[in-house]
Amino acid sequence: MSLTQKLIEIIRSKPVQREDLESAALFTLDAVATAYAGSATPVGQVLKQWANSTDLDLKRQALLMGALTHITETDDLHRASVTHPGCVVIPAALSLGEKLNSSPEQVLIAILHGFEAMCRIGAAVGPTHYKIWHNTATCGPFGSAMAAASLLGLNDEQTLDALGNAGTQSSGFWQFMETGAMSKHLHAGRACESGLLAAELAAHGFTGSAEILEGEKGLFAGMCPDPAPDNILQDPDAPWQLPLTSIKPWPSCRHTHPTIDCALELHQRLNGEIISSVEIDTYQAAIDVCDRPEPENEYQAKFSLYHCVSIALLDGVVKLDSFTEDSRRKTQDLRHSTKVNVVDPYASDYPKSWGSAVRVITGDGKTLEVSRKDCKGDPELALNEREMREKAMNLMVYGGLDESASMDICESILSFPNNEGEVKLFGEFISGLDLN
Repeated sequence: MSLTQKLIEIIRSKPVQREDLESAALFTLDAVATAYAGSATPVGQVLKQWANSTDLDLKRQALLMGALTHITETDDLHRASVTHPGCVVIPAALSLGEKLNSSPEQVLIAILHGFEAMCRIGAAVGPTHYKIWHNTATCGPFGSAMAAASLLGLNDEQTLDALGNAGTQSSGFWQFMETGAMSKHLHAGRACESGLLAAELAAHGFTGSAEILEGEKGLFAGMCPDPAPDNILQDPDAPWQLPLTSIKPWPSCRHTHPTIDCALELHQRLNGEIISSVEIDTYQAAIDVCDRPEPENEYQAKFSLYHCVSIALLDGVVKLDSFTEDSRRKTQDLRHSTKVNVVDPYASDYPKSWGSAVRVITGDGKTLEVSRKDCKGDPELALNEREMREKAMNLMVYGGLDESASMDICESILSFPNNEGEVKLFGEFISGLDLN
């Protein structure tokens, strides 16, 4: 059997418990709220202009929602695979589930299956892949295809075809970060659309490679200098990958979060003291993606360890408006006084743990230090339901909804595990964008 066949077998043999459905509902709320927020951004406006200029079929509508979900950097992150599964899997499941009149439980199970495929494959592509390729883009089509296969009721052979054709559509480079271009959002949207297409074709008998991962001309051979294939099938009886995924408390690259967590605590301890210099201890991948001492725009600031730590130290809070030109001007002096180091234990613990330490030297020579092995939002320090609701409400209000409408969406999604009706959430989201 191929790796993909064995992966399908693992996923479809895993039991689904009540708590798994509840977790999937929370992640669905997080993704939907993040999509609403993304629709209110300048990039979201560009995407909506495009949507108004063309005829959107269901897959393109899912592309739109997936792209919007990935804009504000508030979507979930799975550490071992370095992927954002929610922005790919959840729009696919919601859109197709609504088309098929699926039950909320069927949609939540599809989301669990999609997360599992995307995260397990993402954990196998190896660290060098991530230096050039964006894992969410390359591994995402497997997740959306697996979710769609669940909702379409594809048998194992058809699902194998779906994943084979999902994998052959894998793409997405990090080059956009050099200028802060908008490509990252397209990565999420296209991964979502590609998986849906692959699954729908498979339902009609369109075949795909069974060895798309390990074959001589497959994904590992073409895109992964140091793959770890065993990670795909590792611990088959482990919990679902979805509850092992982190939720973002702050709207920036997940690699900045442990440093933000440290800096926010230091802000309280400093109590207004002058900061002379800052040192950050972290792991190599954080440097590869977020070594930006001079962010030139809002999006680069979200990927700057220097800015994120500085704004947290200065303001004691990191919000959606913490990356503006005024904010970047505010952090300039402190960014220039910040040094970043790659050191253990953070370097060797990654990607199992995404930890960091931040040291501050005050104006009178005092040293203050805070470290994090894990940070707020990780499964070890998960947001509770109240915090998840609060985050979702803030994002939806930012996206233009009033509090009453936002609360109704919260209640509707969180009732999915108890609801036997049909899922109409996706259509409501698309219609709420006021597209022509």
